[in-house]
Amino acid sequence: MKDYYETLGVSRSATPDELKKAYRQLALKFHPDRNAGDKESEERFKEINEAYSCLSDPAKRSTYDRFGTVDGMGGGPGFGSFSGGFSDIFGDIFEDILGGFGVGGGSQKANRPRRGADLRYDMELNLMEAAFGIDKDINIPRWESCDKCSGSGSAGGKTPERCLACKGSGQTMFQQGFFSVSKTCGRCGGSGVVITDPCNECSGSGKVRRTRSLNVKIPPGVDTGMKLKLSGEGEAGTKGGPQGDLYVYLSVHEHPFFKRHERDIYCEVPIAFYVAVFGGEIEVPKLKGSGKIKIPSGTQSGEIFRLRGEGVQRVGGGQKGDLIVKVYIDVPKKVTQRQRELLEEFAKESGDEVQRSFSEKIKGFFTGE
Repeated sequence: MKDYYETLGVSRSATPDELKKAYRQLALKFHPDRNAGDKESEERFKEINEAYSCLSDPAKRSTYDRFGTVDGMGGGPGFGSFSGGFSDIFGDIFEDILGGFGVGGGSQKANRPRRGADLRYDMELNLMEAAFGIDKDINIPRWESCDKCSGSGSAGGKTPERCLACKGSGQTMFQQGFFSVSKTCGRCGGSGVVITDPCNECSGSGKVRRTRSLNVKIPPGVDTGMKLKLSGEGEAGTKGGPQGDLYVYLSVHEHPFFKRHERDIYCEVPIAFYVAVFGGEIEVPKLKGSGKIKIPSGTQSGEIFRLRGEGVQRVGGGQKGDLIVKVYIDVPKKVTQRQRELLEEFAKESGDEVQRSFSEKIKGFFTGE
């Protein structure tokens, strides 16, 4: 009694995918078209088919696992008798064996319109350009339809002639083992026609290489990683097919002062010691112009202030983000004699107030007060 699992070289717990993979490898190895005249390979191929036709069918596999046999098996069934996924896998194997020969339909595929290739352009922007939008001119090298021959590839609008090698079908037939096989015609490339008088502008290709200048409108609010699609600005199609598209990928440089996070803008601004103590009003830079912030008395270094709606807008419109200002106290490196006297007087009046306040906080950490 044949062991179908052993024939396929798999365990009895093999999954359907494992069965399919094992069958595919063995069928390719022992296929008669790859082993012409080898009777042993032909018999091995039949055994592999018989095993897979049983084990690929859940019902037959269950019966085989229980009783070791299945009614109707063992006679070396033909290709049409297999069930389950065999027809799909056979199609894969057939394509692998025949390689690039193809089976029919080649002329239709070669002659049908094909869309042109998509192109990519990487564009760099600064923060202001990204925040407020800008129009940019770019140069794109691409393949375009030849104007001289209108993309036909034939000089003077002359109609291409019917290919004599394939009689206009785009395919040539020959015998490949058990099968009658067609492959793409080597003379016309599957088009079924031959250009006898090629256009001298495009050398018969129907396309020429040109650099095209385009204007790209960058909308406000874009950021690194976003892309813009310019429909129909890719490369020319073939056989009257549409042009591909152009994708502009955006990258925004960091700003030396402002930092961006999504729609909010961040910056750090220094304030004088006396402003932090007494309070006041300071002027801060914005993406456009400047604005004022009121600083309350007793402001500490690192405090945050927010200017609503002074950030970046959402692409396509909508509410803007905020400008978030972090202040820090600017300590002068040099002071005048008068400033020193005033500060020394201030220090005497303050005593060790700061140190006492800090000590009280530390004490509270340990006492829980």
